[in-house]
Amino acid sequence: MASRRTASSLTITSLATLACLCLSTTASADESAKTAPTTAPRVSATTDIEAGRYIVQVSGCNDCHTANWMETGGQIADTDWLTGSPIGWQGPWGTTYASNLRAVVQDLDEDAWVKVLQTRTDRPPMPWMNVNQISDADARATYRFVRSLGMRGERMPAAVAPGVEPATPYFVLEPQHLERMPPAKMSAAAPPQPGSN
Repeated sequence: MASRRTASSLTITSLATLACLCLSTTASADESAKTAPTTAPRVSATTDIEAGRYIVQVSGCNDCHTANWMETGGQIADTDWLTGSPIGWQGPWGTTYASNLRAVVQDLDEDAWVKVLQTRTDRPPMPWMNVNQISDADARATYRFVRSLGMRGERMPAAVAPGVEPATPYFVLEPQHLERMPPAKMSAAAPPQPGSN
């Protein structure tokens, strides 16, 4: 009997000590979280190049910047990734082209690339408002991945002004029958800024 009580007493004491320790640790962690600087999110991978590959794939970079990506369901060898597309995207902003990113990284050092991704605004369909949110670490990983692919392909055509017929094929991105949309769903959008994608 005595040994059972001793074991029970030790177990209760141990549990009480453990509970106090957990509460103390949790309180310390909560205090640390309040005072610790926040860090930007980043993709974790074995290497920056693998992180960059992942970011390119899940962010949809290939959708526009790799010719025939969408048409083939992404069945394009990575040796052909990100070489741009000569098919334009036309809308009220004119016609823009998805850049050959492998050529772009030849013109920019890593710091300039990060700045472009975080600050550039331009015409559709490039979703700059989303890309501008990329962390420094992820922007650098993306640069390193694109750079690792090496230079390939040609530069894409320059943007064409509104009302000018491009010499290339193009997709038209203009909504039809806006009168069918309830007025509450419409919002005034800022006009796109000039420049090329």
